[in-house]
Amino acid sequence: MHNPKPMRRLLFILFTVYCSLFTSCAQQKFTALEQQKINIETPGLFEQSDAFTVDFALFRQDEYCFPLPVGKAEMGKDYGVEISSKKGDAVKAMFDGVVRMSWNHPKYGKVVVLRHDNGLETVYGRNVENRVKVGDAVKAGQIIAIIGGEGERYYCEFAMMVNGARINPEMVLDLKSHRLLQKTILCQKVGFKVKVTTVDPDPWDNRSLAKNKKDSGLTASDPFGGGTKFTINLANISEKEWCYPLPGAKVISPYGPRGGRMHSGVDLKTKPSDPIYAAFDGVVTMSQVYSGYGNCVVLRHANGLETLYSHNVKNLVKVGDKVKCGQKIALTGRTGRATTEHLHFEVRVNGKHYNPNIIFDHTTRQLKKDQVTFYKSGKAPTMTKSK
Repeated sequence: MHNPKPMRRLLFILFTVYCSLFTSCAQQKFTALEQQKINIETPGLFEQSDAFTVDFALFRQDEYCFPLPVGKAEMGKDYGVEISSKKGDAVKAMFDGVVRMSWNHPKYGKVVVLRHDNGLETVYGRNVENRVKVGDAVKAGQIIAIIGGEGERYYCEFAMMVNGARINPEMVLDLKSHRLLQKTILCQKVGFKVKVTTVDPDPWDNRSLAKNKKDSGLTASDPFGGGTKFTINLANISEKEWCYPLPGAKVISPYGPRGGRMHSGVDLKTKPSDPIYAAFDGVVTMSQVYSGYGNCVVLRHANGLETLYSHNVKNLVKVGDKVKCGQKIALTGRTGRATTEHLHFEVRVNGKHYNPNIIFDHTTRQLKKDQVTFYKSGKAPTMTKSK
């Protein structure tokens, strides 16, 4: 009788070899200099834009880990953090990433540098043993090294970098509790340097507009006018008074719950760097890099609506600009938290988001003809056929 075990073993060996080859091919490639120099620019980091943001409030629990969860952290020189612990403790990756460096550095001893998809890099020095090699993909919380130090003092020398420059970790970390702060940082390339600051967590406040009161004649700051509801009759808006924001687009992600979170707009896709148009006449109340939105433009309209256009590769308007419907205001991109070039389009009233489908038919790319009533209480709008 034929024994299937040798054949199974051969298939297993071939499968293992294939997986090994596939994994090695999938590993990210780094130059010799990137593998030896800690402070080095990240290629392509500012290729799409001179600025990007990282919103730490969006990180799930399994997407972050303090390098030594039981260690005691203290700020050192040059934004370095000494995390002291006991002999044999495991050093863990802060975020998902790829190992860019893993070698015995003349100044920091055995050191690991991870490059992360969020644009940051993290450094783990003074290890007695590195457990990863260059090109390895690691997950947040994965063991990457064993703590070393000097003499009888065991510690990890930790740092965070953007484009090869150290940043103040206390902007995003509570070193005492080891918690990741619910903040958003803005990383801007200024000449040969990178400026890192925190940004306002609310893009829908009135401060931008307040700075430009003289230019805001087209907008209604309170669409409810002191009442509890207001109505827009879309049928009364002529063809010359509206424009679909991305002509020819298809919906790749609708409004509503998505992956355990609320998707507050609709994602529209055509091709990279396509022109994005203002939906109605209005005033620009925001034009900047903002959080997971990336390059973002917000318009406030006289009809009481606010519209948002984000992930743009480039914004073409500035705060205070009066724009006409159909005016080119940005170009499609994938800045911020995006995996492909597209337009994230939102419709809001008084800061609350609503399904853009109540305004536009995304199949025909036409303005609807309904009469829509919004309520200050925030309950769902009602729609009736216009007479």
